[in-house]
Amino acid sequence: MNSGARPSRGAGGDWSRRRFVGALAGAAAIAAVPACAAPRKDPAVTPPLPKTPPAGPSASASAAPSAPSSPAARSGPRPLFLGTYTSGDGGGKGIGVAAYDPATGEITGGGVVTGVENPSFLAVHPDGRTLYAVDEQTAGAVTAVRLPENEVLGSRSTGGAGPCHLSVHPSGRWLLSANYASGSVAVHPVGASGALGERTDLVAHTSPAPGPGQQGPHAHQFVTAPDGGHLLAVDLGTDTVYTYRLDETRGTLTEVSRARTRPGAGPRHLTFHPGGRYAYLADEVADTVTVCGYDPATGRLSVGEPQSTGTGGGTNYPAQLLVTPNGSYAFLANRGHDSLTRYAIEAGGARLRLLDTVPVGGDFPRHIALSPDGRLLFAANQRSGTVTVFEVDQESGGLRRTGEPFASPLAVCALPL
Repeated sequence: MNSGARPSRGAGGDWSRRRFVGALAGAAAIAAVPACAAPRKDPAVTPPLPKTPPAGPSASASAAPSAPSSPAARSGPRPLFLGTYTSGDGGGKGIGVAAYDPATGEITGGGVVTGVENPSFLAVHPDGRTLYAVDEQTAGAVTAVRLPENEVLGSRSTGGAGPCHLSVHPSGRWLLSANYASGSVAVHPVGASGALGERTDLVAHTSPAPGPGQQGPHAHQFVTAPDGGHLLAVDLGTDTVYTYRLDETRGTLTEVSRARTRPGAGPRHLTFHPGGRYAYLADEVADTVTVCGYDPATGRLSVGEPQSTGTGGGTNYPAQLLVTPNGSYAFLANRGHDSLTRYAIEAGGARLRLLDTVPVGGDFPRHIALSPDGRLLFAANQRSGTVTVFEVDQESGGLRRTGEPFASPLAVCALPL
């Protein structure tokens, strides 16, 4: 186990960030959670209306996870989990639990998994049996929740402050997380039960120097490339995307390359084209998007020229990019303009063409997600405390609002399964 960051860096950093704008003003100081909570089943947990597919026989820690059911085979209500802040005025009580109709997008329910503080970002294990949440606090942690029972399996320290993103390695054996406030990335092993082991690595982004207006590194995303052999960490503070290799035996990281954006761009979120040769970067500070080339053999990312978000030049902070499963369209969530920008993807992924912007129907869309079949888009609107749903036209990429907004306190993440 590696209990300290490589290189060493304090867990402070600039805690002022746009993710909190209008959400936590006047809130009490964020409380720390224990680095590792004992496994428990909280009696206050409300189970979801639908259940995820039943688990099969237990697998060993080194075995590959079983494949989730295909979208085409799913029918009836599906689970929807909602991330929120619990420390702000009017915040949630934990991870929101709801259900959605895969045909109409209608959201119902309103339960909660308690015992998780500030679960602002969520991810699910490839086998669909475990949900993971960040605990976005000064003493950052990640928490595992067993599905469908919604049993909290315990938490582990991320070794940094303000974890804001996590993802599961395709092998299902490693959880990757990004500490925004301390500018570091962490790796945790995933056991056969889905529970997390002690952290195996922690790497701080100590160079290059912070970009204009930044006081330090701010890791905002940590994700595996489509080739499966490289991990990419997007750092808003250093205007850099770092590429690592993961030792899948020891759970340790080795940096292999860096890609610099324009100074002050503030890269936030990277999304790959299904072809695996191109990726698209949302620049939060500069209010732009960028097409990047990607070399699967080396993990090297090549950053292209910035492009417009179509928001007209007003105050706007791009949040997240999505690409449709067929690789034909991309969508960008705009906080400030409160819209979704629609792009056509051309030249095999090498080009984005701006089509239009669509009102999101809420305030400050922090996170967007597609249903597994790609037919529905969910937008978590932080300031309005709502989730809006759109039908996605599979031919044109057009978006059509469906139903009424679903109320969810300080909604900052939507995860449809």
